[in-house]
Amino acid sequence: MSLRMINKNSKIYIAGHTGLVGSSVLRVLKDKGYKKIILKKRKDLNLTDQTKVFQFLKKAKPDAIIICAAKVGGIKANNKYKSEFIYDNLSIQNNIIKGAHVSGVDNLIFLGSSCIYPKYSKQPIKEKYLLTGELEPTNQYYALAKIAGVKLCESYSTQFGRNYRSLMPSNLFGPNDNYNLENSHFLPAVIKKIYLAKQNKKSLVFWGTGKVKRELTYVDDLAEACIFFLKNKTTHNLINIGSGFEKTIKQYIYLVSKKLFYKEKVKFNNQKFLDGTPRKVLDCKIAKKYGWRPIWSLDKAIDLTIQDFFRNKKKYLGM
Repeated sequence: MSLRMINKNSKIYIAGHTGLVGSSVLRVLKDKGYKKIILKKRKDLNLTDQTKVFQFLKKAKPDAIIICAAKVGGIKANNKYKSEFIYDNLSIQNNIIKGAHVSGVDNLIFLGSSCIYPKYSKQPIKEKYLLTGELEPTNQYYALAKIAGVKLCESYSTQFGRNYRSLMPSNLFGPNDNYNLENSHFLPAVIKKIYLAKQNKKSLVFWGTGKVKRELTYVDDLAEACIFFLKNKTTHNLINIGSGFEKTIKQYIYLVSKKLFYKEKVKFNNQKFLDGTPRKVLDCKIAKKYGWRPIWSLDKAIDLTIQDFFRNKKKYLGM
């Protein structure tokens, strides 16, 4: 099969364009001059409905698809909504990936997470470590769904010659993040908690020990990676996307505290079961071999994220 790589006249469907990743992909595509961008709001297209997804893709005929749509959340949400995390994610990705194939879409990017790798994986984590050990129990349902998506993309690529790649980013953050403390990831939760504690002049207690390490990647770096790999052929189906910036949770909290001028004492409840995976840093040699590089510094990216928080404070605080 002769693959048609994308250009600025290509029709690109972004599934999940209103979330953290999808809105970033949309913003970066527009900045680069892509004009034929296909969007559908959740109320207009239920991605868990196979019939409607197939009908939509058959009619829209996109040249490429970027799957940003997913049910996501932090440790608490993953633990509480196990069935939703595995069922909804399987439904969304299966419908779009299968629908893409039957509609003749050559190019597709499926986005996952570094949590697909074993809990006690060797560091830095290489793509080949997938399925070599047990998953972190608190997010195994989400991770299993994402692993199935990786393998589904791999199967269509190897069996039918499609160009369906899976990009696995480290922990993401940036503008338009989720600040709901029930289901957010740790950095937006830290920003919101510190802001509220400063307003109320209170000290803070965070979950876990604060000693586990995380690699943070600015969401626009992932958006750039999506576009880069839609424009370039690869022999790899699974590709890690990371920044190389790694700190402990405690260090990130102190960094945000300093930026928000929060001077009260920060404490941890020291419940180790809330720590999750002890360390997660991705090996990005494969991505870099093809020529992709992250461009954002951690300090600048966190500043932009905090600025976005203050610009949209009423929305993020539910006011």
